[in-house]
Amino acid sequence: MPPTELHIPVEHPHVEHVSALWQAPGSAGAVARESVWLLAHGAGAGMQHEFMQRVADGLAGRGFGCLRFQYPYMERHSRDGVRRPPDPMGRIEAAHVLALRALERLAPGARVILAGKSMGGRASSHLAAKGQDCAGLVFFGYPLHPPGKPDKLRSEHFAAICQPALFLQGTRDNLCRLDLLEAELPRWGGSVTLEVVEGADHGFAVPRSRGLSRDEVIADLIERAERWERATFP
Repeated sequence: MPPTELHIPVEHPHVEHVSALWQAPGSAGAVARESVWLLAHGAGAGMQHEFMQRVADGLAGRGFGCLRFQYPYMERHSRDGVRRPPDPMGRIEAAHVLALRALERLAPGARVILAGKSMGGRASSHLAAKGQDCAGLVFFGYPLHPPGKPDKLRSEHFAAICQPALFLQGTRDNLCRLDLLEAELPRWGGSVTLEVVEGADHGFAVPRSRGLSRDEVIADLIERAERWERATFP
């Protein structure tokens, strides 16, 4: 089944709602699982990006319901074609909370996993640190620091998060030096798992020398995420 298109009302000076795509549990023929995932996009590409589509399809294929959504600045881009920088983090988080409320209405009582690519994962972690209800978090490339600025770490809130988390990180990620992440993860308030993807950059592209297709790389990410979910919530 194709995803269901939704509109989520938001409070923003330029858009009245953002678009979203809901893939129901078991929509790809799998047995529905107890966890549903809120999947947030990164700073430079929206919910329709091939990475986001592949991850959502992979989760649905394993029986997980998945809601993707646009942040308001990306919604504006999808309407008028004008590229803009991300909204201030406060507006990002506000839209993210409203998407979370929409997912809770779609799947009442389900276990919610906050997941995100880069900035979307960072915003997810902010929501968890501020007490938004979720069962766990999955980061597809956490942006620990800006490119070339490893001294500006984005980990000050880690200790406030009590939920279990999975970090999927590439060894060539220019927004996350692995040695710095490994040094920061002991601050995380709950259990934490780091899964390293050899040769992957921030977008999970790997060198041809690894002999892996794009499909294989993303399938591996989904498999690792599913394995973590099964182990964390048996």
